[in-house]
Amino acid sequence: MSDHHIAPVAPVAAHEPPYYAVVFTSLRTEEDTGYGATAERMGELVQRIPGFLGEDSARTPGGLSITIAYFRDLAGIEQWRQNAEHREAKEHGRAHWYERYSLHIARVEHSHGFQRADR
Repeated sequence: MSDHHIAPVAPVAAHEPPYYAVVFTSLRTEEDTGYGATAERMGELVQRIPGFLGEDSARTPGGLSITIAYFRDLAGIEQWRQNAEHREAKEHGRAHWYERYSLHIARVEHSHGFQRADR
């Protein structure tokens, strides 16, 4: 997982708890070579992980990126962590694309959503 997607038109829908949120917060380096293609590939791969529920992402004008990926269970998170292409991308990211990052995994105990009705 990385700060790789343009924010979707709508946030990920609320799901029936419990489930897990993986919060990846990063600050990138100036190097961008290959980042976009790798990010796109990671986005394709993570969707294949059983229990992946979706992803929200945002980036500030100052370069701070936050991506939250939602998974039904810890097994899905572990499968994503162990994915060979993802591991390779993480290594390359630490060597070239990220100045710093933090990763937090949280269990979601409550979830609800709102959508304005058409007028």
